[in-house]
Amino acid sequence: MKKIKARNLHRDLGYFYIGLIVSFAFSGLMMNHREYWHPEKYTTETKAIQISLPAEENLNEKYAEELGKELNIDDKIRRQGAKKGTYKISFENHDVEIDIKTGKGEIVSFMKTPIISQTMKIHKSTSNWWIYYSDIFALSLITIAITGTFIIKVGKFSFKNRGWKLA
Repeated sequence: MKKIKARNLHRDLGYFYIGLIVSFAFSGLMMNHREYWHPEKYTTETKAIQISLPAEENLNEKYAEELGKELNIDDKIRRQGAKKGTYKISFENHDVEIDIKTGKGEIVSFMKTPIISQTMKIHKSTSNWWIYYSDIFALSLITIAITGTFIIKVGKFSFKNRGWKLA
C-alpha cells in the first residue's frame, strides 16, 4: 500500500474543507464587526408611532403581545423590556422602540440577508451534530497546518529554516 504523504493529505483536506473555511472566515469577519453594521438583516421599512403606554410595571410580555397585534405585527416575540426610559420589543422581523415618557417611537421592519444570515448561523449554532462536526473541522485544520510544515522539506524556505519564525 502506498504511503500517505503530507503533501497529499494537506491537499485533500484543503480541498474537502475549502468551502467551510471560506464561509467560516467570512462570517467570522462579519461577526467581529457587527457593532458597526447588522449583516444578518437589513431594514425594509421604518415607521414612526405614537402610543399611550401603561405604567412601567405593566410593561410585560402579555402587553408586548397585545401591542404587537395592535400594530399589525404578526411575528413571534423574542424579548421585551424597559431600560433607560425606553421600552423595547424585539420580534422575529420587527423591532419596536418607544420612549416611555412621551410614547413616541418607531417600528423597524427587517428581513434576513440571504446567504450571509445562514453562514453567520454557523457561529451561533449549539446543536450536538454541529459541535461534533466543528471538532472534526478543528482537528482537520490542525492537520492541514502541521502537514503544511512538511511540504517544503529542505532549503531556505523550509519550516526548519524559516517557517518556525513566522509561526
